[in-house]
Parts: sequence; structure tokens; C-alpha cells
Amino acid sequence: MSSVDPRQLKIAAAAEALTHVKSGMKLGIGTGSTAEEFVRLLAVKVAEGFEIIGVPTSERTAALCSELGVPLTTLEETPHLDLTIDGADEVDGDLSLIKGGGGALLREKIVAAASDAMIVIADESKIVDTLGRFPLPVEVNRFGLAATKIAIEKAITDLGLEAPLSLRMKDGEIFVTDGGHYILDASFGRIPDTKALSDALFAIPGVVEHGLFIGLARVAVIAGTSGIRTL
Repeated sequence: MSSVDPRQLKIAAAAEALTHVKSGMKLGIGTGSTAEEFVRLLAVKVAEGFEIIGVPTSERTAALCSELGVPLTTLEETPHLDLTIDGADEVDGDLSLIKGGGGALLREKIVAAASDAMIVIADESKIVDTLGRFPLPVEVNRFGLAATKIAIEKAITDLGLEAPLSLRMKDGEIFVTDGGHYILDASFGRIPDTKALSDALFAIPGVVEHGLFIGLARVAVIAGTSGIRTL
């Protein structure tokens, strides 16, 4: 039985997405393993004279771009972007996404919303019929964590859903986002109505952001064993 290297699929998707980037663009640059492959390919073109200016969606992405010579700006200096290229933890047929497995969902969503278009790059394992198999990250304020958790649990129950909530940990300590917040991961399994869940979460004062990206992605470049396809 033949096997496919997952990294090669990510590189293939990143390479295809790079064909959508034109010299002179102001570019949002995502976070995660697939986005990092995109940064590496982009850096090669920049070294050859390709001109772009990028806004990174995380400190990790910023560090990689700086290391490889990809020029960066900020949304304060460049508040409107032409395009964002980013990965996803799940993609459905409507191009709704779950993102935030790497913990950068707040900055990722801000950057995507500031862009004329968003292209998602992923391997075929990320395609689902219904979002929810991947735990949904909910970024919350540290203040009032217990109260916010109770409010989220109530909102979930009111929608007729069940989802155990777990506080994200890393290396034995509470994970803290680049924005200084915590993340509660909600394991739904299946989310029948993403809009209703999004609205319910945003109505909770302690919720800063969540990982449902609805209506932001225009194109998804998917790499699989049979090649590249575009949704």
C-alpha cells in the first residue's frame, strides 16, 4: 500500500496558492504547518525579486518571515490587504472553516476580514461534510474564566448541542494566545448550524473570538493523492 507524505501535500497546496499572488500585493500570511510551507515558497520568490509586503497572523509566522527575508508590515500601517493565504483545521462544502488549532484565531480572523479575498490551503484530510469533528477553539478573556465557561455551556445546551469544554494546555501550563487570552476547546463532533452557534458565542461578554470562519474564504486549494483541486 502506497503512502503519501502529508508534508508534500501541504507543499503542493501552498505552491498552487502562490500562483494567485501577484507582485506588489499586500498579503495576509497565515499560521500553521501548511501556511509555513507557503512562507518558505514565498521567500524563494522574494529572494528572486518578487515584491510583496506581508501582515503575519501570529508571532510564530512573523519570526519565520523575518528569518527567511519576507518583508512585513502591520495592519496599523497597512489596514487594507489584497489577499490572505492561510490554512484551516476543517473546510466544508460552503467554504466555512474551523481554524485556531495553532491558537492564532483572533489575529487570523482580523487579517482575513481586512483582505479583499481569502484563499485557504489544506490537504484533503481537512475536508468535511459538516464542521465539528475538529474541536472548536473559543478564545476567552482570562478575567471571569469560570463564569464565561458556564455561559458557553448554557449557550451550547440551549442550541440542543453537547460539547465538553477543555482549557487548552501546553507543556503543562495554560496556553496563552498572542493576545494574552485563554482558549476553551469545544468538542462538538458535528455542528449543524454554524451561524446560530457563532451568534450565541458572540453574545457572551467573556468570549473574545471563536474559530468558526463563515463567509470569509473565497477559494480553497486542496491537495490530495490524485492532485490539486480548487473549491
